[in-house]
Order: sequence, then C-alpha cells, then structure tokens
Amino acid sequence: MDLPRMYTEFAQHWTLISAPADYAEEASHWREALRRKLGPGRHAILELGVGGGNNLSYLTGDFQAVAVDLSPDMVEQARKLNPDVEFHVGDMRTVRLGRRFKAVLVHDAISYMLSEQDLLAVFATAAAHLDPGGVFIAAPDWYRETFRDPFVNWGTETDGAVTFTNLEYTYDPDPGDTTIESLNWYLIRERGALRIEQDRHVLGLFSRGTWVDLMMGSGFAVEQIPLPGDDDPRQPYLLLGVLRE
Repeated sequence: MDLPRMYTEFAQHWTLISAPADYAEEASHWREALRRKLGPGRHAILELGVGGGNNLSYLTGDFQAVAVDLSPDMVEQARKLNPDVEFHVGDMRTVRLGRRFKAVLVHDAISYMLSEQDLLAVFATAAAHLDPGGVFIAAPDWYRETFRDPFVNWGTETDGAVTFTNLEYTYDPDPGDTTIESLNWYLIRERGALRIEQDRHVLGLFSRGTWVDLMMGSGFAVEQIPLPGDDDPRQPYLLLGVLRE
C-alpha cells in the first residue's frame, strides 16, 4: 500500500495536522465502551493503525497497550506521545504478533481499507489477537449512508515555528465502486516562506449493513454505538464486536 505523504514526509508535523487535544471527548466514549465490556482492571489492548497515537494517549492510563502502524514515521510520532506503549510496524490486514489481548481497536485508519476483502482481512487479524469473548472496536470515518459529496474541511495550527494549514476536499468520483478520494492541500509557512503541497488519500466507502454483515461473518456479535453529534459528520458510530465463543 502506497502511503499518503501525510504519513511519510509530513509526519513530522502530525500534531499540527491532528492535535491530540481534539480527541479527548471521543476517547472517553471508547474508554466507556471498553469498561462496559471488560470491567475493571488494566486490561491488555492492541491498536491497529495507531497513526500518531492521539486517541490511544487517552486510554493508556487505564489499559496496557500495544500498537501497530504501517508507517514507521507515524510510529515515531506515536511513540513520542505514548512512551510506555510497545510499538510494531505492520499492516493491519496481515500482522500477527502471536499474542492475544482483551480488546483490539482500529480508529479511522480502517477507512483505508478499500474492498470487502480488505475488511475481512482486518477482522481476521482482530480475531487472531483476541480470546473468545474479546472486544473489537472500529470507527470508520464514513458510511455510504452518511457520506457528504463533496465534504470540505480545513484547519490551521501553529507551534510558533511552523504554521500548517490542511485543506481537505473529499468526493466520490465513481459511486459504483467502494472507494472515495480525499485531496489535500498543505500550506506550510516556515521561516517566512510559504510552500503549497498536494496529497491524495483513497478511502473505502461501505454501507453500515456491509460492515455489520462482514463483522458477523467473521465471528463477532455486533453492536452499533451512536456517538454524540457535532458539526463534523464523520464517525457517527462505533462498531463494537464481541468474538463469539
């Protein structure tokens, strides 16, 4: 899989692209779901596609975490935010750590799965790392029923030395397939100079029914957890699966 530039040459600017503070409320819903299913205790959890580790950083105080990401550059960023977490570089579709956990998590990185075969591979990875009764949680950005075409989003952050503006235009060039595209323009101001860079992300788009059916076919009993709404229509639901015994 070719990685977008966001996760390679621009990974050094990750906290300007996606601020950890923006994840506090959402992470509270993940924590609540995990506690409801797992009960008290510092349970072992695995996150696939951890990215910069923003969401995970709000869970490490309660759980013992291991994390995987395809990008070594993003693992480096996630390690800075989560120094006590064990990290591995790997593909969420194929990685096998030879260990089992109480829960496996995939945040919005699962949105990069482009086909039903990709999703089934991720669900198989989750099942391979869970004991019976273990919990799997995923949060795709979009479902076919909730996608806005086009979706335009932008934000600007600065650390005093660099000002990073990310302009995102997401659209569906072919409604007959299972992918959408997000075109990104990065306006980077550093030492008085402005440069403009372009990036392209290809994402999967599936109906909620497809997600549920594939998870159930992979051995999970599935629960859909609505997330509180705001002005951003992405991630309206957490999909929670319990691996059947």
